[in-house]
Amino acid sequence: MRGGIDDYKKLLHYHYRSSRLGPFAAIFALKPTRSLGGSIGTSVVGVIVYTMPSPGLELRNIATDNLFTGFDRATHLALVNKNIRCIGRVIIEPRFRGLGLVSRLVRETMPKMNVAVIEAMAVMGLVNPFFKKAGMSEYAAAMPARCVQLIEAFSLVGVEKDMLIDPKKMQEKLEQLQGKEAEFVELEIRNFLACYGKRRNLSAGLERTRFVLGKLTFRPVYYIWFNPKMAFGVQRTKKRKKTQ
Repeated sequence: MRGGIDDYKKLLHYHYRSSRLGPFAAIFALKPTRSLGGSIGTSVVGVIVYTMPSPGLELRNIATDNLFTGFDRATHLALVNKNIRCIGRVIIEPRFRGLGLVSRLVRETMPKMNVAVIEAMAVMGLVNPFFKKAGMSEYAAAMPARCVQLIEAFSLVGVEKDMLIDPKKMQEKLEQLQGKEAEFVELEIRNFLACYGKRRNLSAGLERTRFVLGKLTFRPVYYIWFNPKMAFGVQRTKKRKKTQ
């Protein structure tokens, strides 16, 4: 099941993030038997890429009860890099999707990484929770206050929930608003955009509506798996700190 960068490249164009992969910790590939590979026209059915973890994630702190916090920067980085690997990509060849192969790749390869924790961030996690099906625990990010405020403002002028995922319908609704309602919503949208740099000056229209709705509905989900066969190196370190 061990794979390499060539296996990843064969399926790269099927992933929504088709950018350069960058450094990785390991790649595993799901391949058909030699006799079957020729008949289906591919030598790789699926790949999963493991990367090194990001230094700090708030949802990680919540999921681990702040196990990796409270250290100086150098110690923190050393402990995170020792104990955690991140799932950076999972790709299945389109003809083989819907067969549970994504969950299988995740479930069967996590123990092979030989670390205490495997984590993943998924923008589409709430829609297609294959990480959860593979045995990982799910932690959804709380909606920022500015998003809650804008959604409530939209609700006050009659915006239905289904419009929040349909920019065209939303734009049609905004264009129908008049008088104080139109002024109220425009002010709320501008307040919402204030923290998005150059985007704060976007003119009213479909492009701005797409951007706003994208930010309102963008809620990445954090997934974590604890290896039952490995203890945390951080536990021993923290215990030693308390006894000094």
